[in-house]
Amino acid sequence: MKVAMAKQMHEIDDAAIKKYGLPELSLMESAGHRVFEATLKIFGNVKDKSICVLAGSGNNGGDALVTARFLFNSGAKVKVFLTGNKNHRTDSFNIQMKILREMGIEILTLETERSWERLQVALKFTDGIIDGILGTGFFGKIRTAALRLIRLANSADKKIISVDIPSGVASDTGAVEDVAINAACTVALGLPKPGHFICPGANFVGELIIDNIGIPSVLLENDIHQTLIDDEFAKTLLPARARDVHKGSCGKILVIAGSRGMTGAACLASMAALRAGAGVVTLAVPESLNDLYEVKLTEVMTAELPEVKLGVISGEKALEKLLTLAEKFDAVLIGSGLGREVETLELVKNFVSKVDKPLILDADAIFAFNGNAETFKTCKQIPILTPHLGELAALLNSSVEELRENLILNVKQVAQDCRAVIVAKSECTIIAYPNGEIFISALGNSGMATAGSGDVLAGTIAGLMKQTPFAPLAGVYLHGTAGDFAASKNSEGLIASDILENLPQAVKKIRTL
Repeated sequence: MKVAMAKQMHEIDDAAIKKYGLPELSLMESAGHRVFEATLKIFGNVKDKSICVLAGSGNNGGDALVTARFLFNSGAKVKVFLTGNKNHRTDSFNIQMKILREMGIEILTLETERSWERLQVALKFTDGIIDGILGTGFFGKIRTAALRLIRLANSADKKIISVDIPSGVASDTGAVEDVAINAACTVALGLPKPGHFICPGANFVGELIIDNIGIPSVLLENDIHQTLIDDEFAKTLLPARARDVHKGSCGKILVIAGSRGMTGAACLASMAALRAGAGVVTLAVPESLNDLYEVKLTEVMTAELPEVKLGVISGEKALEKLLTLAEKFDAVLIGSGLGREVETLELVKNFVSKVDKPLILDADAIFAFNGNAETFKTCKQIPILTPHLGELAALLNSSVEELRENLILNVKQVAQDCRAVIVAKSECTIIAYPNGEIFISALGNSGMATAGSGDVLAGTIAGLMKQTPFAPLAGVYLHGTAGDFAASKNSEGLIASDILENLPQAVKKIRTL
């Protein structure tokens, strides 16, 4: 499923009306009815229930007016409260309002203090609220009346169903400048928007329902370069294995990771590569730590690397050994728990510039290039980087706050500028390719905010490099799915090993989609 920016969704609506002749009123009817159905899902039978419908002056408000009609016809006690500039009301909005007046539905424009007092009384006794105050065109500061209305709606502590996106959330960025409707359910119209998945906006969405509202499917698929990694998409990412595969054909992966105090990162990454289906995994580690890994890891092989001091790899001998080793493998993962000694970082930069293999850089390997992101353009093959937002900001000499101002656009720009695949880890994961394609995963949960989770993701991607050309996408899907399986058992108490242990179950799921 595609994910639409606000401008793209506006263009889709416009094309549906002008090119395909689909009347705006028809789209509004479909949208309002879908919100009505979501309301029934939340409340069950609405007969004799009191529902407050809050509508702005745009077509988002018009959708809410249609919902009001369907609720009224189902026996609900409906009160409609209007805000916004009367001069901005569209013809379709005015038609819907005329219908409601003819039906005898109470409509009150919030213009006087008396009208606001009546709203507060209605909110106190209502069973639920429909939010059609602001639509996907909103961004920036909320005007005074809408801000007051949103705060009153939230303070009523009733279940709220939002039309398209919770009012106050910027649909392209997920930004919330002042406050936003705290929805129990949001009905995304046509396509989902980035703000449904990116925080802080994602915190206000509640249950997300997506409906195409009858827009011609071709408009929802063409010329949109943001894709949601859902189950339907995921089943295309990992080809079925042939009966005659062997460990060599499933992928030989070299993992360069680990240092004193961070041996666990190397174990998690290398085991994740195996759990993702790689046939052979070799872990290259400082020679003084090799015996420890020999004890900790059964299925993973190890290779000793020369040290310049205890637990620190560097120097020409280490570089030569790594380059020779890499020639025998299908892909290389470097960085997980590798350490940030000056000598090690220099080795990383030299290795990355010279190795001619599919390459995944995580954690400390990314740190080695802080302030020099353009260096990745000189790699012999397009590298895959798996930073969290703090690491990505440091790489760019920026800040997390600046990245979040427009996260999708910024990650996309980094991928293009660096000629790299960027797997940006946050509350949702954004995968950006140098050709401008963006993929978004909303899988995973807050329990995955635990040390080692990123090492498992990097290892999972590495383990898939021989199995699919879409290793970053399949890896993110498997990692998030495994995390959700782990959370179902351990909630916020899950640890990275729980994600690792659930990778086979995630693989099983993707095979049966």
